[in-house]
Amino acid sequence: MTVEQDFEALDQFPVRMRVISVDDDQTCLCILETLLHRCHYHVTTTEKAQTALELLKDNKNKFNLVISDIDMPHMDGFKLLELLGLEMDLPIILLSAHSHPKYVMEGVKRSACDYLLRSVRIEELKNIWQHMVRKSMFKKMKNILTNGESQGNSDQNGLKANRKT
Repeated sequence: MTVEQDFEALDQFPVRMRVISVDDDQTCLCILETLLHRCHYHVTTTEKAQTALELLKDNKNKFNLVISDIDMPHMDGFKLLELLGLEMDLPIILLSAHSHPKYVMEGVKRSACDYLLRSVRIEELKNIWQHMVRKSMFKKMKNILTNGESQGNSDQNGLKANRKT
């Protein structure tokens, strides 16, 4: 991507953020898609977690965020979250009608960045881009800390400086 393309993308951010939404309930999926489009997000939908997993693997770096229902046949949202966490570093939001804290805590334990209850409101969806920004900032800070620690207080020749504080 060129510098000009980077600036163009920033000018339109978060417009056209790329979201993949997974829900086995066609009606809920259609409603969510409509709301996400109203937020000016680019939306890809699927009714199967396995299909979402394949789309994400085949199109690495093409999606910014995943929204997944929890209760789905064959593979639930928790399993999808687990598999995506092993292979990709995408923010994942779980969506469910279950408001019981055990479901929310299960999502948090498996690294979901948010847990939305049905019926989701457009106000909640307008702010999901923040998860992508936080994830990106966290990744950059982690790289800085990791590289900073591995480089230590090195001079231009790579020699460690002994400093007393």
